[in-house]
Amino acid sequence: MYPDEATYYLFYSAFVILFASALWRLGQIGQRPKNYPPGPPTLPIVGNLHLIPREKRHIQFQAWAREYGPIYSLMVGTKVMVVLNSDTAIKDVIDKRGATYSSRPESYIAQDILSGGLRVLFMACVLNTSSNPASILLLPELMALTIRCSAAQPWSLELRPTWRAKPCFWGCWRNQMTSSNTSAVPILRRLPDFALPIKKEGKSLHQRELKLFKDLFIGAKKGLRDGTAKKDEGFSDDLAGYLMGSLLQAGSETTSNVLVAFVQAMVLFPDAARAAQAQLDRVCGDAMPDLDDMPKLQYVRACAKESLRMMPGFMLGVPHAVTRDDEYMGYHIPKGATVIMNVWYMNDSQTSIDAANNPDVTKRDHFSFGAGRRQCQGMHIADRSIYLAISRLLWAFDFGRALDLDGGQVKPDMSDLAEGIMTQPKPFPADIRPRSHARAACVRREWEQVARMLDRESQWETVPEGLIWKDEHHFDE
Repeated sequence: MYPDEATYYLFYSAFVILFASALWRLGQIGQRPKNYPPGPPTLPIVGNLHLIPREKRHIQFQAWAREYGPIYSLMVGTKVMVVLNSDTAIKDVIDKRGATYSSRPESYIAQDILSGGLRVLFMACVLNTSSNPASILLLPELMALTIRCSAAQPWSLELRPTWRAKPCFWGCWRNQMTSSNTSAVPILRRLPDFALPIKKEGKSLHQRELKLFKDLFIGAKKGLRDGTAKKDEGFSDDLAGYLMGSLLQAGSETTSNVLVAFVQAMVLFPDAARAAQAQLDRVCGDAMPDLDDMPKLQYVRACAKESLRMMPGFMLGVPHAVTRDDEYMGYHIPKGATVIMNVWYMNDSQTSIDAANNPDVTKRDHFSFGAGRRQCQGMHIADRSIYLAISRLLWAFDFGRALDLDGGQVKPDMSDLAEGIMTQPKPFPADIRPRSHARAACVRREWEQVARMLDRESQWETVPEGLIWKDEHHFDE
């Protein structure tokens, strides 16, 4: 063999080996390692990506839970998604191993583009009250929905926030939630904005949202009663604005979603509405319900709790990420894995915060507010806001089905959902009427009385007695 031939065969052999190795490695992408939690069969490269539906994912995730048990995994290209399907699994993993499971997976569109990296919900690392007191943020007011009867159309129902929001507020949040459902392939991130329209649109939305949040934050500083506006919290105006604004935004939107789902449920299940109204009539009579009535309205509280289970907003929770290799039930959970909670529960009279803190995990009623170190710290506010809205809606209004052109009843479709990270029913027709002229008049009087308690900035000067939570409230009755 001549030297040139030897060199040729050497390079040829090396090329074949490298090519075969590359093919083997490529074939391993998307395959589930044997020590991972079980899951549906995979295909090379894509793994289980082709099996994950674009809409109504929670239905397919439930089906896999019934097939594979309390923990399973989905391979998404080079990434793994671990899905927890039991209260015990969530307690063991998310609650007890918070140091390992409290991060967030990378979210290029939702966080980097649409939020400028400033939205706490998607931040990989989260502040906690023990390490930084500045992480406790107190909002100047609670965002609650109120009932108003239009003077021009006295039998119409209008649900609106009690504060004066700029129009882009809701648009930014809805677009942020919808657009973030679009995955960006990492290599596409290098493309210029004009070649990837979602980047251009996302950056524009972020600038509008950032301006709104900064305006709210700076306005709050100027309104400090002592006249000072010291900024010693260590945050930039951008970050501080997002800390306050995104809390305000998320709390308002999630509560709104639950209430829309509740109204749909009352249209679909009139017997439940009538049972709740009968209890309200026995307890409250002709007086509008408030927080003082909450311990006596067990059925109404159950309606509120069931609304959270039926439409938790984040149908599969907000994903967690693993910060180091771990093992659970004999399965390997690798660093960087995404962890999903996929659980709904029933039959519990506890408040959400009582259930979340209950040492007996089997009595955890739902996971709408998450779990572990990243669970929602405003769940007590959400519980009371939802209870107040639901109790007053039921006390004041009847919820009937709209009629079509032929006079037949239109039944809303509970499965017709607006998809995105957050989920809510798509618009549906309903016939909503005051239960009586007297209760419609009471709603108007209540609004007029409450309006007099607000200052020029629509902030409470005096909080109504029935909206103050008292320590003696309990639910043993």
